[in-house]
Amino acid sequence: MSRIAIPAAEQIPAASQPLLAAVQQQLGMVPNLMKLLARSPAALEGYLSLNGALGKGKLSAGLRERIALAVAEFNGCDYCLSAHSYLAKHVAKLGDDEIAAARDFSSADARQAAALRFALNVAEQRGRVADAELATLRGAGFDEAETLEIVAVVALNILTNYINNAAATAMDFPLVQARA
Repeated sequence: MSRIAIPAAEQIPAASQPLLAAVQQQLGMVPNLMKLLARSPAALEGYLSLNGALGKGKLSAGLRERIALAVAEFNGCDYCLSAHSYLAKHVAKLGDDEIAAARDFSSADARQAAALRFALNVAEQRGRVADAELATLRGAGFDEAETLEIVAVVALNILTNYINNAAATAMDFPLVQARA
């Protein structure tokens, strides 16, 4: 049971309703995270705006999903692991092996693996990455814009991990549990 209640439709603030309608149109459903965030139109709009902006960035949907999986595993967020496992498979079209590897900050693709190792460093070091870590990422072919987007994707996923962990958001995806 959620520790912060997911509002019933009639409890959703008017300012959140068009945002949820857009989510419904895009995804064909409104995940419980969005319903929860709808309690605060500012929080919902902030999340959707950053997520939407990053979707227009240079990073592929596959890499963004890999990072989301890795960060969710790092933070022990079962809700996010479940949601992003579903999205990785059905939207980004990643195979089960790549989904499992991403949870370990790894990939069969060397470039993706470099981005995931950098994402781990960002999460572990709370953004205080060493010059060598930046150089390694650049050596894997990532430019400065992509580097900033990786940091932003890590931060966005930390946000949702913390919200879901704090709220104990009710699961509405097939359950995937953090390893430890």
